[in-house]
Order: sequence, then structure tokens, then C-alpha cells
Amino acid sequence: MADFSRPGSLYGAIDLGARKQALEAQARREAAGPQAASSASIVDVTEETFTTDVIERSMTVPVILDLWSPRAPGSAQLSPVLEKVLGDLGGRAVLAKVNVDASPQIAQALRVQAVPTVLAIFQGQAVTGFQQVLPEQEVRRWLDELMGAVEQFYQANPGARPPEAAEGGQEAPEGPPADPDMVAAEQAIESGDLDAAIAAYQRLLARAPGNEDAKMGLAGVNLIKRTADADPADVQRRMQDPADIDAQLLAADLEMLSGSVDEAFDRIIAVVKRTSGDERDRARKHLLGLFEALPADDPSLVKARRALASALF
Repeated sequence: MADFSRPGSLYGAIDLGARKQALEAQARREAAGPQAASSASIVDVTEETFTTDVIERSMTVPVILDLWSPRAPGSAQLSPVLEKVLGDLGGRAVLAKVNVDASPQIAQALRVQAVPTVLAIFQGQAVTGFQQVLPEQEVRRWLDELMGAVEQFYQANPGARPPEAAEGGQEAPEGPPADPDMVAAEQAIESGDLDAAIAAYQRLLARAPGNEDAKMGLAGVNLIKRTADADPADVQRRMQDPADIDAQLLAADLEMLSGSVDEAFDRIIAVVKRTSGDERDRARKHLLGLFEALPADDPSLVKARRALASALF
């Protein structure tokens, strides 16, 4: 059975629809110099700064998200431990603190069931976490395992490793100026104005129909809009009926947001196989819309395109 309880709806949109934009924004800050690209190891995060302080930072360093509440005794025990342990890493990871009482939308989007909750965000995705109060030794062990996994990722993907700061005071070369509509879309996403983000992406695509970043961004934001009011428990119940096409497509959307991309594609391809006529065409178009949320050379996309062709012909 699909699991929609994984956090995903907030950072999932960024990962699926605007991940490249986040990388480019990070690169612009790095190009401005070490001071502009300040990497304070502890930051307080709000709904307005979540994208910048968590998603964008996670593209280069792990971000440890401490979701806490002044009403939770466990938070008072765990937060100082996290600050101490993260401080010992010397900036190799960031501790992002979220007061869930002051920023309830973050907690809702990440489907936080209890506080304290700790999530490790890397490359725009939650990779591990825990919900209980742990002693310092166990927190250190958990963090060591995380940092080891991050290093393995960089060894397997050397091109993804962030460049070292320019030596000798040399300035990094400036990249091309950001497209104003792309900037507007990023700002709209950060402020939660999805309609404005959609409009900005559509303006950009009207001028540059082949812009992959805009296509991904538009698909990701549309994905968020479609799932904004979804009740995961209701979807779990309804999807047991293979004839409920709406439930199957919504389940695929939720899987996509939770990072289960292959599962989402397989679900819709199964619908294509067992339907015909308008229902099959609807499922096919929905799948093509999800394809837009990934880069054209994504391995999951390549595999799914082959499976779709086989299901259709």
C-alpha cells in the first residue's frame, strides 16, 4: 500500500518543479563572494524563509530541521543537544529551527505529527529523521551516519559537490542575469502565491516554449495545487477501487510529492493498461503532465516513457 505520510508537499514542489532554480540561486549567492554566501550553522526559519534557508541551502549542505514548540518539554531537552552537535561540524551542516506554533504551515506541509521532530534535508528532499528525544551520543551517531551518506553521494556524483570558495580573494565569474519571470516565479513560490507563480512560468514559456526550468516549475506548482486539499487517508481508502480513476491519479500525485516517483509513474501506467477510450486518454495526459516535472534525462522518466509506449501499443 502506498504511504502518503512521508513529508513532501512543501519541499516536494521545490524538488520537482524548481530544483534547478534553487541551485542557480545558490550559485548566484556564491558568485557574490564568501561574505554574501554566509553559511551560519544555526538559523531560525519561518514560512517566508523556508525556501531560502532550507531548500536552497540543502542543495550544497545537509540541513537539519528542528521542528520544535515552546509548549513541548521534549523540545527544551533536544534543541540544545542539536545546537551543540551541529556546532561541532564547523559549518558542514546547517541547523534550521522551526517554531511550529509560529509557523504552522510548515508543520502541516511536512505532516508533522508530534514535536520535537527532526528531519535531515539534502538536495531538496528529506532523507532521514526521528521524532523522539535522543541522548547526545545517539544524536551524534545519527548525524555521523548522515554525513557519511552525504560524502558517499558526492563520491558517486563528483559533479554535484559544491566548489570551494575562490582562493586569494578572486571573484567568481558572474553568470547570465536571471530571467525576470523566473525570479518572479521563485518569489511567488516563497510567498506561497501559487497562482502568481503559474502566471510567471506561463509568461516565460510564451516567450521561450522550450525552457525546461519553466516547464518543471509549472508542473511542480500545478502538482501542489491539485493536492492542496487532498486527504491522504481518504485517498488511501478510495484507491483500493481500481475503477476510481480520480483516486488513482490523486494517489500518483501524492506519491510524486513524497518522492516515490517510480511508484507514481507505475500507478498511472497500470491505469492506462486496464482502461480504454476517454479514461485511458485522461490517464495518459495526466502522466505526461507529471513527466514535465522532471528533467528530460531523468532515469525514472526514460524508463516510464518506455513503459507507457508499451502500454499504449
